[in-house]
Amino acid sequence: MSDHAPDGDLVEVRRAVYRPLRRGNALEDAVSRLVQTIRLGVVAPGESLPPERELAASFGVSRDTVRDAIRELADTGYLVPKRGRYGGTFVADPLPHPSDAGAVTPAEIDDVLGLRRVLETGAARAAAGRSLDAGVRADLWARHEAALPAGPDEYRRLDTLLHLAIAEAAGIPSLVALVAENRASVNVWLDTFPLMPRNIQHSGEQHERIVSAILAGRPDAAEAAMNDHLAGSEALLRGFLV
Repeated sequence: MSDHAPDGDLVEVRRAVYRPLRRGNALEDAVSRLVQTIRLGVVAPGESLPPERELAASFGVSRDTVRDAIRELADTGYLVPKRGRYGGTFVADPLPHPSDAGAVTPAEIDDVLGLRRVLETGAARAAAGRSLDAGVRADLWARHEAALPAGPDEYRRLDTLLHLAIAEAAGIPSLVALVAENRASVNVWLDTFPLMPRNIQHSGEQHERIVSAILAGRPDAAEAAMNDHLAGSEALLRGFLV
């Protein structure tokens, strides 16, 4: 897979990280999987990743998706592309140090993200099942549109406001407080690694599917779209934190 011989005790790890990705969030999953190869030491600082064509074949995605994932991680300092005869994509040496979120255990991540899935997919379904007045409908779409052009400095805040607006549209007052508390925990973790432009773009596309399904009164579609959206950020969180 790469131009250095694999260590014998890493063969199974390599098989685990270089396996087909799930459908639906290919970019986020590819970023997560590449981060895992770095965090697990499958590719050490200063070593090169397998070629894009091999990664694409292993992950079961297009070379464009792999190229975008590599570009995201290059933008955030994890990878260093080099041109020329001895070029390739190399793991940064030294690696960047993200902001400290404290010790986060897999069990804690499972708990917070599991609750998030229940709360936010339920909120999307409930909102889509209601007859929303014109003001609520306009607010949901306006919050989606406000987040679209946002850069890294503003996106997290605007993204959070959209998710809270969806919770409000569900018409269950106590749900908003639960979503807000859960979202605060998630944002602490999200802030430990930089926002990536192509991830922001993908999130915007997913937001549009969520909001459109809610406004069309399609609970199943709204729940499914929200679940896909949450899976993308969950993949990134597990890649960077676990």
